[in-house]
Amino acid sequence: MKLFSPILLGVTELKNRIAMAPMTRNRALDNLPNELMAKYYGQRAGAGLIITEGTSPSPNGLGYARIPGIHSVEQTSAWKLITDAVHARDGKIFIQLMHCGRVGSTLNLPPGARLLAPSAVAMNGSIWTDSQNEQPYGTPGEMTSADIRTTIGEYAQAARNAIAAGFDGVEVHGANGYLITQFLDPGANLRNDEFGGDSTRRNRFALEVVSAVVAAIGAERVGIRISPYGLFNDMSGDYTGIADQYVSLAAKLGKFSLCYLHLVDHSAMGAPRPDPATVASICREFRRAGGGNVILSGGYDRDRAEADLESGAADLVAYGRPFIANPDLVERLKINAPLNSADQATFYSSGSTGYTDYPGYTP
Repeated sequence: MKLFSPILLGVTELKNRIAMAPMTRNRALDNLPNELMAKYYGQRAGAGLIITEGTSPSPNGLGYARIPGIHSVEQTSAWKLITDAVHARDGKIFIQLMHCGRVGSTLNLPPGARLLAPSAVAMNGSIWTDSQNEQPYGTPGEMTSADIRTTIGEYAQAARNAIAAGFDGVEVHGANGYLITQFLDPGANLRNDEFGGDSTRRNRFALEVVSAVVAAIGAERVGIRISPYGLFNDMSGDYTGIADQYVSLAAKLGKFSLCYLHLVDHSAMGAPRPDPATVASICREFRRAGGGNVILSGGYDRDRAEADLESGAADLVAYGRPFIANPDLVERLKINAPLNSADQATFYSSGSTGYTDYPGYTP
């Protein structure tokens, strides 16, 4: 099967075409990677590519409780535990750079950090804080031009830190309602300057972040994740002109010669299904402009993954929740073995239960 064949991702040789999708797990006490996380990622190194949980490039981006950062010397050093554990099992690992933007609470931020977003538009709903349990999302401060330039620089420095920590590359998180998506979305971005007002200007922040990261570590080690048609984290669902916006964005991303574009489909979790024609156009324009591989994710089983690889729709397929409960997912897929079910109650807790204690397959 093509699913288990090797592939070159930029300059990184992968042993199969199965990616472990990025998934927030909230085990980074004090925002530091640790031995428990090293065990978790090491267990799953059978994947051709592991993409880590969202990791903040800035103190301002730490919107959730217990998510890791890679903006300090201490964090950079601690991540070596994880990269060493994955490489010891012949795995490859990219770090996902995720700035939460307005998705957060000041109660989850370190002293001196600020909740920032393109516009001062608060999310609906509430967020968990370890100090005061569930609390309403905070109202972010609207980013100034100086804030935007500083944040772009933080992404670039985080990418340099990632290479120093032993990562094979980075994925820029431009999906799921976090800071870059907030700039892309007309409901969250009410600006009327060079970073907002029409789709071309709303795309600008994503492109400038990618440009800075590529300049820092090289395009052959940079990918990006996007989620057109996504509703996660209170995105507006205003799809007027979305096809043209994301096709244009993909073409401009391709010009950077990125090693991959990662498209996520959240319809398996209740979001609208992305328009297939738009998805095909996004992938085509990315590749045509000089971009590398395409990773597709969202509700895949073995047969659907193989079909999309054979058709050329995808070069790799990413699995999310199946990797939570099945550290040996690749081996199970090879023999078409049954999968463990994931315990959702432990997805975001703080210990090893539901994290590193799932059993391997026994015939």
